Amino acid sequence: MARQQAVDLVEIAPNATPPVCRLVDYGKFRYEQAKRDKEAKKHQHANRVKEIQLSPTIDPHDFSVKLSHAIDFLCEDMKVKVTLRFRGREMAHQEFGFQVVQKLLKEVTPFGHPDAPPKLIGRGINVMLSPLPRNKRARNPHQDQDQDQDQDQDQEQDQANGAPASAMDRQEQTETPASRPERPSPRPVPVNAAEQAGSFSHNPFAELDIKVGQ
Repeated sequence: MARQQAVDLVEIAPNATPPVCRLVDYGKFRYEQAKRDKEAKKHQHANRVKEIQLSPTIDPHDFSVKLSHAIDFLCEDMKVKVTLRFRGREMAHQEFGFQVVQKLLKEVTPFGHPDAPPKLIGRGINVMLSPLPRNKRARNPHQDQDQDQDQDQDQEQDQANGAPASAMDRQEQTETPASRPERPSPRPVPVNAAEQAGSFSHNPFAELDIKVGQ
């Protein structure tokens, strides 16, 4: 039957009695199977854990970078392990470390929640974050920015290819010379007498009364 239909005979369930086979195009079958495996992996991100390391004296810019990474991981359905390490005499002021961790937890509230309150383990504070369900989770702001940048790049590419950039440009292109409103001609600029006499602004020969034939 496979030869008659010019397709392949693929064994689906070899352990069944009798074994189950399908008459399909093997290349198309492998493509669909790879596509299903890829879709299944998207739902397995929750089992992956990403780690974010902080410090009690972290710079505000570094904190914003760590926060953006945590938001990206949570929006991709990954768990995030937040770790804050104390060094040397920083153990004497553990409250600063807890303040940094609590600030991070407050910022990621629209995207995830802690599995348990932050705990001091050894010389560090650890807390595990889990992503919220997609229907209750806020949209990733960085993804929206990337989409806006892609749209701007598409517009620039359209302009380079000759497409009008905006409605104003389309209007200017569709206007004919007859339909365009007449623009007033520029007013003449007055010229000084000294400039008329010569190219120099102070021409000494302009004041001479020269009579021809004397």
